[in-house]
Amino acid sequence: MTADQAPVPARTRIGAAVGLLLLSPICAEYLIGYDQIISNPLDMLTGLLVLGPLYGTVAVLIREAARRTGRGWPTMLLLSAAFGLVQAGVVDQSLFNPDFVDEASWDDDRLPTFVAGLGVSVKHVVGFVGGHVIWSFCAPIGVVESCVPRDADRPWLGRAGITVMIVLYGLGALVIFKEHSKHFVATPAQFGTVALFALGLAVAAFALPRRRPGGGDGSGGRGSGGRVPPPWAVGCGAVVLMGAHQLSSPGWGGVALNVAAWALAGGALLWWSGRQDWGPVHVLAVCGAALVVNAALSFVVEPLGDASPVLKYGANAVLMIVVLLLLGWARRRVRSTAAPRPLEGARSA
Repeated sequence: MTADQAPVPARTRIGAAVGLLLLSPICAEYLIGYDQIISNPLDMLTGLLVLGPLYGTVAVLIREAARRTGRGWPTMLLLSAAFGLVQAGVVDQSLFNPDFVDEASWDDDRLPTFVAGLGVSVKHVVGFVGGHVIWSFCAPIGVVESCVPRDADRPWLGRAGITVMIVLYGLGALVIFKEHSKHFVATPAQFGTVALFALGLAVAAFALPRRRPGGGDGSGGRGSGGRVPPPWAVGCGAVVLMGAHQLSSPGWGGVALNVAAWALAGGALLWWSGRQDWGPVHVLAVCGAALVVNAALSFVVEPLGDASPVLKYGANAVLMIVVLLLLGWARRRVRSTAAPRPLEGARSA
């Protein structure tokens, strides 16, 4: 039995799953520091009791579904988009609630691209769903998998663990839904539309073919020939495109910039990631760039409500340091892995 065939130690599996369970909500809610909770460290810690089940369990389940069925990043991206729609359209209903945030900035961001017939802001659809795909789910998955590179494409949980994740998600989603439904409830048509699109994305995710042995898909084979940029260049490009997403204006020009950035990023990853020189360090560069972008932007983001500047900037600094240390350790782990296997390319499932 080879090292690759040996069972993953329980400590490694559980540790990786717990790490993802915690990193996902931190990336989703805390890293960019938009909420006044950023100035209350105790509230941030206790908030993980709800945010962990709401975000972290989804990240773990998305990853387990893809890895257990022999699929990879394309499947995880589509599932992330499906859950992103559910989170924003059903669980907290932020896509539809005009008073979701009691701040003038909410309308400033929402109204320029608001489509009355649909009851949604196109800017919010692109921003919220894209934000969930990147920062809530995919970036944390990529970073945590980089911390355990030998087991990056293997399941981490058994049936009991998956059941626990499903139950925790149901409880977390119920708590948030009830809280946000006290003063606003989306229409049945809006719920139905979100459910239909989310279902379509989920079906598409599992309609993709499984990874091909011998291809540049992380299964141990070699991809197609051709050069790819070095990881540092991939990371810098990702920083630019993700920064453009986060800093885009509220109007239609901002939406166009967002769509162009995603199209460029997706096309580049599709082109490069199936090649034999594309490897785990490139994946870490892309996912790590997402964390660095939000951690850096947190210093210029003004939190909603009242927040102590001293505590805010202190929390921003601590999170930035933690991100850099985590990425440094993950890179060391990937680099030190003997004969690292390239993760799957975007054109393999």
